[in-house]
Amino acid sequence: MITGLHHVNILVPPSTLPAATTFYGTTLALTVRAVPAAQVNELAWFDIASSGQQLHVAFGRPDIDFTPEARAARRHPCFRLESPEALAALQKRIWEHYERGGEGAPSECDRPGGENSGDKGVEYPTRFFARDFAGNRLEFTL
Repeated sequence: MITGLHHVNILVPPSTLPAATTFYGTTLALTVRAVPAAQVNELAWFDIASSGQQLHVAFGRPDIDFTPEARAARRHPCFRLESPEALAALQKRIWEHYERGGEGAPSECDRPGGENSGDKGVEYPTRFFARDFAGNRLEFTL
């Protein structure tokens, strides 16, 4: 019986682990976790609070994984936040990093107070979307 997710793996361009650490470790405030010694500088792992769940970041192939078509994909992980206030604070932090630019800056983010870029309807909870520096689509919800 499946009891949950252990981790989700996303891809970033080669040599961009520092940008991943800036975005996922600093902007999203996930906790950096040690990777196996043989894979240092090839992977980055992040704990999602104390849930036992993780986000893994690995290098993708630039000729396949980061084409305009791949970057426009709708596949994504969805991160749950503990409260409407936490969701709003995270969206503000991601938006500020988007506007400020710099290492690990998201390539897109729904504007705080604006309409989210996902499908609409009463079935969808309060949420917003962003794309990290590598174009990975991310959803954040309650």
